[in-house]
Formats: sequence, C-alpha cells, structure tokens
Amino acid sequence: MTKTLTFLHTAAAHIATFDRLLADMAPGVPVRHIVDAPLLDEARAAGAITPALERRVAAAVLGAIDQGAAVVLCTCSTIGGYAEQIGRDSGAAVLRVDRAMAERAVAMGRRIVVAAALASTLAPTRALLLDAADRAGRPVELRELLCEGAWPHFERGDLPAYHAAIAARLRAGAGDADAIVLAQASMAGAAELCADLAAPILSSPRLGLAAALAAYRREGLQIADCRL
Repeated sequence: MTKTLTFLHTAAAHIATFDRLLADMAPGVPVRHIVDAPLLDEARAAGAITPALERRVAAAVLGAIDQGAAVVLCTCSTIGGYAEQIGRDSGAAVLRVDRAMAERAVAMGRRIVVAAALASTLAPTRALLLDAADRAGRPVELRELLCEGAWPHFERGDLPAYHAAIAARLRAGAGDADAIVLAQASMAGAAELCADLAAPILSSPRLGLAAALAAYRREGLQIADCRL
C-alpha cells in the first residue's frame, strides 16, 4: 500500500487550494483528500467540540491512517486541535494546518490580531497561539477580529467576495499589530488584497503543508521532486 499524505477537510473548496500548493512544493507526493463537511457543521451547531463530535473526528483520522495515511493534515481550524490530540494519543503523525502559522506569528511579536470568518474558530485559534507562545517562552497579547458577513460568500462558493469582505474587515479593524493571523485556511486569499497594511498577514495553507511534508519525510518516506 502506498503511504499517502492525507488531508482531512471540512469543505471541498480546500482540495484545489492544496493541490495547487502541492504542484508547486512537492508534486511527487502521493495524496488523498477526505471531505467531511458535517464535522464543522456539528461544531458550529454545538458551539464546542462535543464527545459525540470527538468520536466522529477520531473515526475520520484513525480511518485515514488505517487506509494508508503516513501523515494526516487537518485543514479545519475548528476541529484541528482535537485531530492533533488524536495523533498524540495514537502515536500517529497528525497535524493541524495552523500550528506552523501560530509558531511563526508568536516569533514575530507580542501583539497578534486573530481574524476569523467563523466565531467557532476563534477559541481554538486563541488556544493554539497561547500554547505556541508558552512553548516558545514568549508573551503575547491577542485581539480577536470576527469578519462578520464574510462566511455566507464562502458557502455560496463566491471566493472573490469572501476574500474581499475579509480584507475590508482587516483594513477597518486590524489596528496596530505585530502580526495578523488568518484563523481559517479558506481566508488565505485575503492576504494579497491587504498589501497596504503595515502588519504582516499570516495564513496557514503553505506553512501547514510545509510542516506536513517535513513530517512525511520524518516517517522515512521519499518525496519525488520536492521543491522546499
């Protein structure tokens, strides 16, 4: 069985994003995409990761490993923390897409703005940044910025409008920051619309994929034509 880098998504739109990145960064790696949108729907409806949802996430992650995943990359920030915990508990290589971004943000300065298009993503991302800061021994001041009204554009598949709405909110509310973190992978396209902002804007897809590819190599697997 070929060992894959397997993505766990909660939106099918992420497939194209990560396939484009893979074509640029490591076109030779064997990949598999799993899309389970109800995982995010359930988290939003409950306002938390419930025991029932924990079991569903665990089944998705462990099922991917049983089906040949050498590394699982969870691209949903809302459930990513629990997916990562499953990896620690099972000894499997399971990554959340936003950890590398959080580590980069903490290294850039104390004042970090956390921007999200979904309220359910704010608490997990805040916890991740505090964990990254604690591990690095660096103090941080976090400020949350909810991009209200943007998510319906994403649900309709109108990514230009989605990214434009996020960019407008960032310009209006980012203020004085050392770094701006885009809490969801789907938000990445807004960064290029905000070149006028002084603070650097960090998004998770490229950084998270680079971490997953490094984990894939640590599993002793070769990546043909890796361009990292």
